[in-house]
Amino acid sequence: MTVRAEDLDDALACVSAALEPVVGGDWTRPAGDLDWDCRYTAEHLGDTLLSYAAQVASRPADHYVRFLAKADADASAGELLEFVLTAGRLLALAVGAGQPDERAYHPTGRSDPAGFAAMGCVELLLHGDDIARGLGTGIDAPRELCARVVERLFPEQEPIPDGWDALRWCAGRIELPGRPRRTGWKWQGSPESDRVAPPA
Repeated sequence: MTVRAEDLDDALACVSAALEPVVGGDWTRPAGDLDWDCRYTAEHLGDTLLSYAAQVASRPADHYVRFLAKADADASAGELLEFVLTAGRLLALAVGAGQPDERAYHPTGRSDPAGFAAMGCVELLLHGDDIARGLGTGIDAPRELCARVVERLFPEQEPIPDGWDALRWCAGRIELPGRPRRTGWKWQGSPESDRVAPPA
């Protein structure tokens, strides 16, 4: 099981379907439980997706490609959403052109294109939901996709039947019965084949 460029397309469609109907809302409202408002969260999301695309395309071994992508200060909510979706499509193109043996820097481990696709899906679905909840709605995330993202980025976790619950719990968004809300979490950026086994 892996995560592909097509999965980014599915995550983008999910976020677009949730947020397009609310572009007329107040995007200065807080985004879910975050300290950020919906506008800033969308801008962060676009910048992050473009950063991942740059990593996949340039493949630096030990640093991020140094840039910050920002929307125009007077961009409308619809234009902010366009920024997010464009950034996600560029990441999907970069992932689709990448090869499985390619690696690029990420603080959680040098990652392959599938890893960056998984990270992009996390960013899209979680921050898309943050924005949606700030605007009084939510997203209906693809459960099977979420399960594959969890398997790729959080391989140490015990299975959780619902993939969307699993992703949100792994990323500290919710608590589940018998599972307190996580703090200080991080994912595994490097593919399993590259991870160093702990000493016996």
